[in-house]
Amino acid sequence: MRISTCHNVRRTVLSFMTVVGSLLLLMMAPSGKAIPAFSRKYQTSCTTCHNLYPELNDFGWAFKKNGFKFPKDDDTFVKQEPVLLGSKAQKEAFPEAVYPGEIPGTIPIAFRYEGNFTWNAYQPQPAQATGYVPRTDLFVPNTFTIIAAGSFGENLSFWIDDDISAGGTGAGGGLGDGWLKYNDLGRFFHLPRNSLNVRYGQFELDLPFTNARTPYLSGYDVFGQGALAQGPPCNATVTITVCGTTNNPFVLGTPQRGIEFGGYPNNGNFNWSLSIVDGTNSAYGLGSALTARNSKDIYANVFYQFNLERDPESRHAVQAAGPTGPRDHNSIRIGGFYYHGTNQQNFGGSLYPFTGTINDPFYRAGGYLRYRYHNKLEIYGVGMHGRDDNHMVDTVAGTVTNGTAVTFTGGFVAVNYWIFPWLIPTIRYDFVNSPSDFANGISQSRTRNNFRPGYQILVRANIKIVGEYTRHWGVPYTDAAGNVLYYRPNTFVTGIDYVF
Repeated sequence: MRISTCHNVRRTVLSFMTVVGSLLLLMMAPSGKAIPAFSRKYQTSCTTCHNLYPELNDFGWAFKKNGFKFPKDDDTFVKQEPVLLGSKAQKEAFPEAVYPGEIPGTIPIAFRYEGNFTWNAYQPQPAQATGYVPRTDLFVPNTFTIIAAGSFGENLSFWIDDDISAGGTGAGGGLGDGWLKYNDLGRFFHLPRNSLNVRYGQFELDLPFTNARTPYLSGYDVFGQGALAQGPPCNATVTITVCGTTNNPFVLGTPQRGIEFGGYPNNGNFNWSLSIVDGTNSAYGLGSALTARNSKDIYANVFYQFNLERDPESRHAVQAAGPTGPRDHNSIRIGGFYYHGTNQQNFGGSLYPFTGTINDPFYRAGGYLRYRYHNKLEIYGVGMHGRDDNHMVDTVAGTVTNGTAVTFTGGFVAVNYWIFPWLIPTIRYDFVNSPSDFANGISQSRTRNNFRPGYQILVRANIKIVGEYTRHWGVPYTDAAGNVLYYRPNTFVTGIDYVF
């Protein structure tokens, strides 16, 4: 009992010293000036577009949707003039001449580095045999990313980001997004501005809240949920009589390859998108996890944002006006999303020659809500349901019949509060309820939940100290006597995140 109490005291003192040290470092730091690429182009602070980077504020959202250009009078704010690829005469002579364009005046490259110290809860000795986890991880580099983004003229914009290294090794890196976008395609059809745009390449789906560029240290659990039938999956290495076919590696939060149509009329308060994608995404940073299929998947997202500003001028401005300057609008956003695809098993009869390709249609559907109050409070959440059709294969009788579908529900709720513009405590609750995962022995309870309080401290506008504690759901392990026991692999992560 004394040893356990001593450990608890040490952990508490360590956490307290980390937070106090972070605050002292912050109080000695002057205000930040700029971050890469766009900050150099416009010579402005990253706080112009971010209240808690990489999350966008209202101005940042308007900047992004406008093709990485200021929503009004962009030419007057540019400090690094672009290189023109042609003259106005070529524009007037089109199609008899190549349409003129432009490239950034300097190479639009930026870098982001994240490195963290991790404390892990004590792991019972029997569980160590299946994968030992040290108590502490002393600031192993987490991720180093190269980012290139900008515009090729009035309507074309691009984005590329690649993790050069992840987890302290280059082997864990990989391409995130790489796309080209044409804004205001609808002008050819006399539609309102930005009612129709098109993007193609590899990109994160238009999720309710980005998983790739979340300000938190951990991604959203439900966006990383796959689908696996109860019991052993159907494959050639398992000798069983009847098995379920659902073994779907698809997760909603990883990049996809395809084309996306979308728009944001009504001053951006209404947003819609429709994507046609391969559906064979890879587990980002974990190498290829592609499945063989001939079909394409469809994803749609739509939301409406209710602007709650009372003053008409503030309501229609890019950002509302406040006593200390521009701020986010008071607003409520309500939306829904839907993903539909088909997971094809036994493609080409490689596992079971007595049957052809087994098609398991699946979908993910959900709704979301976000509330913002000035630059002080943000509350948002997502609820999602997933369903995969399932078939049962009888390897003895050589038959395939309909089986019970594989389903799950999940979501999250997050709260961010700005005590000061540089000091933001955060808290998040994630949950996933999956009957098949529970039956497969993934967790102690049918609902897996994580509780994550944390903090973010802006040392400069482009440097922040972050921390997050995770109270993890119970994970099973077997002791020497064969009893199934459970422990919580709780963690505390803190470190630094900067861009340049």
